[in-house]
Amino acid sequence: MSVPGSGRWDDLVVRVASGAGVAVVGLICAWLGGLFFLALIVGVVAVIVWELTRMLDPKAPALVIAGFAGVAILAAELLPPGFALPLLLAPAFLGFGQLSHRRATFAIFTTMILLAGFGLLIQRSDFGFTWLLWLVLVVATTDIAGYFAGRFIGGPKFWPRVSPKKTWSGTAAGWIGAGIVGALFAVIADAGWQLIGISVAISMASQLGDIAESAVKRRVGVKDSSSLLPGHGGLFDRFDGMLGAAVFLLLVEQLVDFPPGAM
Repeated sequence: MSVPGSGRWDDLVVRVASGAGVAVVGLICAWLGGLFFLALIVGVVAVIVWELTRMLDPKAPALVIAGFAGVAILAAELLPPGFALPLLLAPAFLGFGQLSHRRATFAIFTTMILLAGFGLLIQRSDFGFTWLLWLVLVVATTDIAGYFAGRFIGGPKFWPRVSPKKTWSGTAAGWIGAGIVGALFAVIADAGWQLIGISVAISMASQLGDIAESAVKRRVGVKDSSSLLPGHGGLFDRFDGMLGAAVFLLLVEQLVDFPPGAM
């Protein structure tokens, strides 16, 4: 006999197991840093570009474009920043010549993916594992708090036509969770209390990344970017929030002292 309402949690075990595996690999590579973290970012960027290309134009040479994106992010990390910038834009131009339609969408998202990957590499090298961990926890807490609040509390939908499962209660819960993470790191890392506001803003950016990817999937008529991760879909589905957060953090670090008030 089934428990009423249990269907809401049918995917939870699979999601947790799959997400935990990805998290363990990612955190180990982030902690080790250096070539390990670089290899992780190159692989993630290449796979996400592959998924994006297949979604937008199944006839396009997705592996070629993804391989070029991986090489571009690798070269961008090894070269001085001034020479790296054109490389971060080059895969978008390659896509213009290879895709037969939805080229603008491809160019915008591919540029954001490359910038996000580059931003994560900068975050690890310039600020260390602690502040990369902060970023990961803000994004993860936003996702987890939103997932459970949306199911326990429910209520009005955020944007039902694009993302029918997202609610305003889950969205707000993500902001609150991110603020708590910011407060904890402000104490642990001896940073300023402005970190709470920055954390909430990063949470919002991650949600926008999630919504943007959902809009693309809705437009092309697919449920997931791929089937690589059981319970999550593809890497794009798993890292869409991180992409938005990482790109926004690049801007934040140009506008405010980061970490704020840290000794």
